[in-house]
Amino acid sequence: MGEKVEQRKEQWSSKLGFIMSSAGAAIGLGAIWKFPYVTGMSGGGAFFLLFVIFTVLIGLPMLISEFIIGRGSGREAINAYKKLAPASAWPWIGKLGVAGCFLLLSFYSVVGGWVFVYSGLSIGGKIISEGASYSDQFGSVVGSPITTLIGLFLFTIINILVVSSGVQNGIEKANKYMMPLLFVFFIILVIRSLTLPGAMEGVSFFLKPDFSSITRESVLYALGQSFFSLAVGFSCMVTYSSYLKKDVSLTSSASSVVGMNLFVSLLAGLAIFPAVFAFGQEPAAGPELLFMVLPAVFSQLPLGQVFLALFLILFLFATLTSSFSLYEIIVAAMTASGKRTRRSVTWLIGAVVFIAAIPSALSSSTLSEFLLFDKSIFDATDYLVSNILLPAGCLLIALFIVHKMDQVLVRDEFTLYNTQSKGFYPLWHFLMKWVVPLTIIVVFLNTLGIVK
Repeated sequence: MGEKVEQRKEQWSSKLGFIMSSAGAAIGLGAIWKFPYVTGMSGGGAFFLLFVIFTVLIGLPMLISEFIIGRGSGREAINAYKKLAPASAWPWIGKLGVAGCFLLLSFYSVVGGWVFVYSGLSIGGKIISEGASYSDQFGSVVGSPITTLIGLFLFTIINILVVSSGVQNGIEKANKYMMPLLFVFFIILVIRSLTLPGAMEGVSFFLKPDFSSITRESVLYALGQSFFSLAVGFSCMVTYSSYLKKDVSLTSSASSVVGMNLFVSLLAGLAIFPAVFAFGQEPAAGPELLFMVLPAVFSQLPLGQVFLALFLILFLFATLTSSFSLYEIIVAAMTASGKRTRRSVTWLIGAVVFIAAIPSALSSSTLSEFLLFDKSIFDATDYLVSNILLPAGCLLIALFIVHKMDQVLVRDEFTLYNTQSKGFYPLWHFLMKWVVPLTIIVVFLNTLGIVK
């Protein structure tokens, strides 16, 4: 009886609520923070084209797959695979997802802390100033152990408080208002960025493909980014879709989420790169790119201090909605048996995540000399999660949904409440059976130098 009550409590109230919440989970640091700097480091236009292709041909089919597994089972990540493939090793996909989300949170929360600190500074009017060096300003924030740890702590506490109370109603209601506002502010930023002197050079860098700049690593980055930006591979969307009613089309919902994600990525590129070139900054600056360029752009706007504060607050909200989904997959897995309360589990997970995130938080200060495979702790964790574990998770999910899951259930979930999707089922099945797994394998082998 308790389980049925929990299921009803966790259901989304509408298709729009589910789409906006799924978009909120996907559109966070992946699209707004990580996409611009990875694009800048990977050659611009050619990388963006690869990212779009991977997102449509691999990311979208993967998102639909996770939706099917989640709603088809009505269970969170680990128990979804247990129900669909009992007495097998397949539930390890869910366990990999839970472990991956934990690792992802260990560096994601650090960036969330940066956004938190910047939001506080912007509200106090302490970011934009005449003659300010925004790169030095960012360096002083991430280079201060106390500042980064305070930001990490506050970001973690907000996640704990919200998730421990049950996030669906809060996220769903807030996303219906906050995500559209984020779009509006992004468009304002794009318009201002495009009207800066020298902006067209940045547009050309972002939208004109130069395939001579593509390397093996950048192809892997494009594939990893397509997964990272849609929150697929770790079964987050399995958990989210398990709360979904049967009167919603999974295919149209997934298409809406992907469409919004690509649009935000486009806006992010058009907001950042024209400004980067207009102000003579380096597009391959790395993770700090957004924190240096945004203040520079807003400083050129009337009431720039106010607009920057509003945008950073909305950016913080988008960052939090994504981290809520990462916490949710872990919390849902650990409370599924009913033996532990959501509140106690969330506080425990939050405490462990905070401790695990400390090395990444200090990788630009106290632990800056400590390297793993020639990368900082922060960058090494990011690389492991985005370019190894996420593609591996996607490969396993692709194998599961095609070769293990009941194909009648798969087809029913794919076509439910959308008769037009029946014509696309063979294409989706072909992509999941051949294109998705083979692409992941070939990209991996190419990166290792086995296939050239």
